[in-house]
Amino acid sequence: MESGSLLIGGAWVDAHGANRENVTSPFDGSTVGTVAVAGVDDATRAIDAALAGFEKWKRTPAHERFAILTRAAALADDRAPEIARIIASENGKSLLEAQGEAGRSGDIIRLAAFEGSQLYGDSLPLDANRGTGFDKIGFTLRQPVGVVVAISPFNYPALLVLHKLAPALAAGNAVVLKPARATPLTALALAKCFQDAGLPDGVLNVITGPGGVIGDTLVRDRRVRKVSFTGSTAVGEHIASIAGIKKLSLELGASGPVIVLDDADIDAATTSIALGGYINAGQVCISAQRIIVHEKIAADFLDALTPKVKAIRVGDPFADDTKVGTLISRAEADRVTASIRAAVESGAKLVTGGEQEGTVIQPAIVANVDPYSPFAQDELFGPAVAISTARDVAHAIELANSTAYGLGAGVFTNNMSNSIRAIREIESGVVHINWTQLWRADLMPYGGFKSSGIGKEGPRSAIEEMTEVKTVIMHGTPWTTP
Repeated sequence: MESGSLLIGGAWVDAHGANRENVTSPFDGSTVGTVAVAGVDDATRAIDAALAGFEKWKRTPAHERFAILTRAAALADDRAPEIARIIASENGKSLLEAQGEAGRSGDIIRLAAFEGSQLYGDSLPLDANRGTGFDKIGFTLRQPVGVVVAISPFNYPALLVLHKLAPALAAGNAVVLKPARATPLTALALAKCFQDAGLPDGVLNVITGPGGVIGDTLVRDRRVRKVSFTGSTAVGEHIASIAGIKKLSLELGASGPVIVLDDADIDAATTSIALGGYINAGQVCISAQRIIVHEKIAADFLDALTPKVKAIRVGDPFADDTKVGTLISRAEADRVTASIRAAVESGAKLVTGGEQEGTVIQPAIVANVDPYSPFAQDELFGPAVAISTARDVAHAIELANSTAYGLGAGVFTNNMSNSIRAIREIESGVVHINWTQLWRADLMPYGGFKSSGIGKEGPRSAIEEMTEVKTVIMHGTPWTTP
């Protein structure tokens, strides 16, 4: 792979016009690498290549696709230390977190490879319908949709790329990947794993550059049959408005609630929240943002949470003791700091943290937050949690459901009835009992309700979304049994 290259049609090529830009570290501003700045012509070129690649790949038997993806997974395993350093460098998360992310890459590819080799159909009991007998046989087939456009965010530049890429390829589709502009190097390193594993030319194409220029071109193209996007709700709404008739998976914003009831294990709850609210500097769709605590235990809860949050070490992503690194940019850090300040000016209390140095923000606890204020209702995407109180379980669930979002939720309780009630009544794609929502097994269905999006990820679910069901009816001559 040459620095600054696009992957189109199996070749590493310059962008039209040979434009390039630096990828910089959000920690110290140093240049991590250079990438091509693709334009409309490059996006069209990539779709052309994907169409040609699809014609070969859709005719490749599942066992051959499985073998290629399995080799790619092994390469991702071997290259995990290098990929982790790329993630930490361009994303700013701690090397410890980056190693965990890179270490899961091979497993996601293997999961997808297996699921893509198991595209079962169903037999249809046509004789159950009046007007037919045993003269017909009906069944369904699953087939790849064709060209998939995958648009991934900066916060998990390996995992969220692979949760789109691996299922699409495993099912027999061709892909045009547009990674986040801030973190393209990880995606290019992963693409090299697939290329070196023997993926046919054109089956995977990667173009880098501004989403506002090339994203619309990719999404609007009628030859694209599926768009898989992770990002903000505003951009997701824009994609839905211009995509035309094609399949969409949109994993969008969130303001994730965690309910802590008066019968909860406070130590377990605060330990989980001290992780779930601050991993990746809070830049996670399923971050534990809104903590809704029963009013009877609010003081004890804060007393237990505060020292655990104060103990989180932040700073240089490559320092041995750093647990949480930077935000993705100074602008994002400034935005989060301004949000914390506005909440305090509106009557909330800053219990700890919130100090900003460049792109680093000390993990913050903000208590006495009005649950209907912007600090609770809007997605923060930063290292702070908002603490509000509830009178009882019904009030807590009401507050949990009070936002436009519904991606993930957590509930801490030792009462089975309260657990069941929360599971049934919380409007969220994922509900965790006695943990925060910031936990994900890569095989599980993952996606939100309401403005948090449409469609599901997770290899099996994604493959269902990236295939079409064809119904086949075989007609014979009517006959009767003797």
